[in-house]
Amino acid sequence: MSSASPAVITVIGHDQKGVVARVSTYLAEQQINIEHIDQKVMEGLFIMTMLVDLSDISIGLDALVLELKALGEELKMETRVRLHGEKTRRKIAVLVSKEAHCLERLARDHREGNLDADIAVVLSNHQDLAPLAEKYSLPFRYFPSTDKKAHTEFLLRELAEVKPDFVVLARYMQVLTSEVVDAFTFKVVNIHPSLLPYYPGANAYKQAYDAGIRVCGCTAHFVTEDLDQGPIILQDVFHIHVGDDTLDDIKKQGRKLEAEVLARAVQLVASEQVVVADGKVLFRPGRLERPA
Repeated sequence: MSSASPAVITVIGHDQKGVVARVSTYLAEQQINIEHIDQKVMEGLFIMTMLVDLSDISIGLDALVLELKALGEELKMETRVRLHGEKTRRKIAVLVSKEAHCLERLARDHREGNLDADIAVVLSNHQDLAPLAEKYSLPFRYFPSTDKKAHTEFLLRELAEVKPDFVVLARYMQVLTSEVVDAFTFKVVNIHPSLLPYYPGANAYKQAYDAGIRVCGCTAHFVTEDLDQGPIILQDVFHIHVGDDTLDDIKKQGRKLEAEVLARAVQLVASEQVVVADGKVLFRPGRLERPA
């Protein structure tokens, strides 16, 4: 190997004694030098990122990955290894219905290089957004959801073919079945037009309008089998001028914010900046940079 072969090792799991010692001892046995460690405990979750030098490593990289994975399983923790500076682009599938605003924003970010992921396919229960997908050269497939079972089979078949790292519901307007949710545990990102846990379910903006609230917003969250109750990634708000703003005014403001919040949440997930622990989304420590 070259005289400088940096890599980043990440260890995540419930906090326990001896993790740093076990991992450090293993690395020393393989002639791997630790250059920097960043670790923290957040609500009982231990997150450690190590910058190491593989110049004198005594085993192959594949063996290192497998042995660290085995060590992680022994500790009941997740371990990952990536070469420092290695650009790992993730693959996503986007599910839509008829509303264009969220898909438009994601597609534009993808085209302009502002998304650390590739949109592998756009799946829908309607044909309405096919021209938009074509505009951005994105593969588009649809199957009606009038037959829920057949539509679910369509989704599972298409997702199995694409093998996305995660799925994005860009105003999909359908409740995913347990088969889809279970196949992508904490890997489905949804945008909901309210500040959850307030106003879950359908017609959230009308609920807010009828209640006369003065601050509304939207929530990006991971999907679980409990409707609109999954771990929250991001939330943001906009103000309502009660008595002046119509329901259409609220929807217009909301849709603009939905696209923004979903895009930010997808970028966080794509760049692996968030983890889910005990039903909550936590942010990883900042990425390590190799000293100059």
